[in-house]
Amino acid sequence: MEELFAEKEIEVRFSEVDSMGIVWHGSYVKYFEDAREEFGKEYNLGYLRIFGEGFYAPLVKLDFNYKKPLVYGDKMIVKVIYKKTDAAKICFNYKIFSTKDKSLIATGESIQVFLDKNYQLVWNNPDFYEEWKKKYFS
Repeated sequence: MEELFAEKEIEVRFSEVDSMGIVWHGSYVKYFEDAREEFGKEYNLGYLRIFGEGFYAPLVKLDFNYKKPLVYGDKMIVKVIYKKTDAAKICFNYKIFSTKDKSLIATGESIQVFLDKNYQLVWNNPDFYEEWKKKYFS
């Protein structure tokens, strides 16, 4: 496969906007998380699978670039794109688009690493993750 991605449609809820009526910057964390969960369901790389294999996958980097605001009631598509790497980490890029006019709202990226059940950093790809990568990128 050339590119692995998933998309999630989300409507802005009242609890996600600030006193100016626009989406509060912290809400984007949840939008990216929702997209990662959708990716996990679609490609069998969800948090429960990772945990079941004996690992945690905490975020160690999360970046946002805001282009345009969203307001209460707006609908968006959050696209999450898997970035291939040989390293023992999971990397994603994100793009958020307005469903109304398809304009770019925000972009971002995240990096997750693997920890074992003793919270020790794992330097090599876990076996299940190597197998997963071979399935999609052989």
